[in-house]
Amino acid sequence: MMSFDRFNRYGGYSSAESATVRKQKASASIQKMKKKNPDIEPIIIEGRALAKSWWGKAWNKNLESYSDYRNRIGRGKSYVRSGSVIDLKLQPGQVTALVQGSRAKPYEVKIGIDPLSKKNWEEVTARCNHRVDSLQQLVEGSFPEALAGLFTDHKYGLFPSPGEIHFQCSCPDWASMCKHVAATLYGVGARLDSNPQLFFELRGLEGKALVRKSMEQKLESMLKNAGKKSHRQLPEKDISRIFGL
Repeated sequence: MMSFDRFNRYGGYSSAESATVRKQKASASIQKMKKKNPDIEPIIIEGRALAKSWWGKAWNKNLESYSDYRNRIGRGKSYVRSGSVIDLKLQPGQVTALVQGSRAKPYEVKIGIDPLSKKNWEEVTARCNHRVDSLQQLVEGSFPEALAGLFTDHKYGLFPSPGEIHFQCSCPDWASMCKHVAATLYGVGARLDSNPQLFFELRGLEGKALVRKSMEQKLESMLKNAGKKSHRQLPEKDISRIFGL
């Protein structure tokens, strides 16, 4: 008979064995699923760091900073490290994932992200004013660290607050945030490592629109400082010429 310290009441192995067991089961599930669906996108963590870029780390740190999540988000670390997030896709306002748990069939996770409010969008674009160099980097596909505050500010940042994140999982765990949801949220940070522009898609935004709006505001400010009144918008061709949009 297996002792309690090796097999818990939820049908899972103890922490001493679970990482290896989970990794093996996740690898087997990925290989099996690829035969039916070659488009699956597993989260593969190399090394101990869950994210390597400053923006990926900032995503994780932001989640961990909220009291709503602080005592629960860490439950998913061992799962995402062991490759249990065997498929993860980011779409406008939604994250869908398959997470390998203790049973043979992976659990289905769905996470909804509210769109950025109009007030927050206006605040973000205002704070982008006079940061043309940083915005150029944004358009080129990276998140310049000079703009970190635009993402991490708890009140007006682009990163979602707990109230803007809604999730569900097909597992029987009664907790409001199960380890499969937590692993998926960490998986988002890892996915943003390789393609930060996916973040704008997730929040239903367009990075180029942020640049365009910011340039319009800068032009308006310049005209006012020159003593001229104007309600014109920066022509599309000028934006394209400056940023190659």
